[in-house]
Amino acid sequence: MTSICEDPGKSSWPELMGTKGEYAKEVIERENPKMKAVIILDGTAVPEIFICSRVYVWVNDCGVVVQIPIIG
Repeated sequence: MTSICEDPGKSSWPELMGTKGEYAKEVIERENPKMKAVIILDGTAVPEIFICSRVYVWVNDCGVVVQIPIIG
């Protein structure tokens, strides 16, 4: 059996740059049901631990995606 880390499916969503974070979260989880999208305010410190089933959705104070969401 292939693990999620070996075959994560879609791994980045550049098309979501500039969209609302909640919308980006919905799209990511719909397009790749193996992923859990987590909305994070840009500049927030997070542990540097790679998790192959997580996607951080970095947003600004207005809730707009400011970095390309990628697995990690």
